[in-house]
Amino acid sequence: MPEEILDSSENEIVRQRKDKLSRLKAEENFNPYLIETFDRKNIISEIRSEFENLQPEQESEKIIQTAGRIMTLRRQGKATFADLADESGKIQLYFQLNSVGEENYNFLKKWVDTGDWIGITGRPCRTRRGELTIFVTEYKLLSKAIRPLPEKWHGLTDTETRYRQRYIDLIANPEVREIFRQRSLIISSFRKTLEAHGTLEVETPILSVIAGGANARPFKTFHNALNLDMFMRIAVELYLKRLVVGMMGRVYEIGRNFRNEGIDTMHNPEFTMMEVYWPYANYEDMMKLAEELIRNAAKAINKNIIERDGVEIDLNKPFEKISMLEAVKKYADVDFKNINSDEEARNIAINKGLGKDLKGNETKFTVLNLLFENFCEEKLIQPTFLTGHPVEISPLSKRDPENPEYTHRFELFMFGKEVANAFSELNDPIDQRERFEDQLRKKEAGDEEAHAFDEDFINAIEMGLPPTGGMGIGMDRIVMFLTGAKSIRDVILFPTMKPKA
Repeated sequence: MPEEILDSSENEIVRQRKDKLSRLKAEENFNPYLIETFDRKNIISEIRSEFENLQPEQESEKIIQTAGRIMTLRRQGKATFADLADESGKIQLYFQLNSVGEENYNFLKKWVDTGDWIGITGRPCRTRRGELTIFVTEYKLLSKAIRPLPEKWHGLTDTETRYRQRYIDLIANPEVREIFRQRSLIISSFRKTLEAHGTLEVETPILSVIAGGANARPFKTFHNALNLDMFMRIAVELYLKRLVVGMMGRVYEIGRNFRNEGIDTMHNPEFTMMEVYWPYANYEDMMKLAEELIRNAAKAINKNIIERDGVEIDLNKPFEKISMLEAVKKYADVDFKNINSDEEARNIAINKGLGKDLKGNETKFTVLNLLFENFCEEKLIQPTFLTGHPVEISPLSKRDPENPEYTHRFELFMFGKEVANAFSELNDPIDQRERFEDQLRKKEAGDEEAHAFDEDFINAIEMGLPPTGGMGIGMDRIVMFLTGAKSIRDVILFPTMKPKA
């Protein structure tokens, strides 16, 4: 934190601590930053678990050795109490002059501050008041903190501070650390489930000359050595399907995508996606896999019922299904089966108050999607597979042979938000070329989110893409919903932020 943005009291504390550090080096010939290791044999959560049955005024004979950050210090003459915290929890320490020796005790009193890192050796005990405590027999100062710990009543609930300086947020709020531990467990669960199905984890390029696989605006950069414009990937779909063509079998990737779009509670320009592709499968197989992945992830963090805004979801129940036509009829009161022209559809949109969203060249299928987004999406609270997407908005999905204007695709919604998108993948290279050409016309007409034309991908599926089911799941949103976080920035360690002026 630059000193110019600290308040005067914090500036003074920093100056005092820097002065103390200089005196520590000079008077004691001790530089805490030269310490390289400490043999931490026990973490605090393990200590609390092992010795939870100690009775008041009972002391264990077992010697433990742990380390962490001093969160509080309470000095009382010849005794000092402290709270020691590590990544797993917090425990009280008890330093006594006779136990650690006069020289070491005086060092503690003079040189150790809150925020410092120490290693300790001692015996677990329980105080008369019932507090599990470590009676310290030896300690070692491992590192000094120059800046003061944040105070609960000063800035820790400030959203800007929490996101900009996540390290402060993590120090002060154990519940934030727990969210990110749960995030790790959720992602690990996804990997275990996919690997149990014989799915190979792979890595594909982040930089590419074409941003394909989704309808989104990419970030653009320049490669100096190649003298070439390049793009940050918006999806990994086209690369993974190339691998299926190349006979790699079932493949998946969990990684970062980048979309040059807005920031809000559900969107961050840099986000984590899981995409999976199974040869010889279809979108219905992906439905089963989606339910399995999400249920297993919930079990990994010991949750099967999740809640948001007072609404509960029981993940043990089968997920619901509804087609886009059914949803628009149910929630927007429009039966699109009876609409025969683009003009008629646009007039309905105008009558529904969506005239400002129209450019005048929309087809009835884009209007159908517009009505869904405005009147239906927020109603899909319970986990719901939305099916029956028009071909026009699904350039990479197989057509429904019984209704060729629509596709074999689903989007999974929870709490009114999309969390997954899946297809029976289009493997007809002639149809794929025609759809890319249609997207190219839209891009040339000014649609910055239209899908790019990828000639090499056409070449790949001309080699023969087997029947394939594919799915993408937004990991950040899944983590949000399973952990109860309210914003995507609460589940991304370092969310994108506008720099302070």
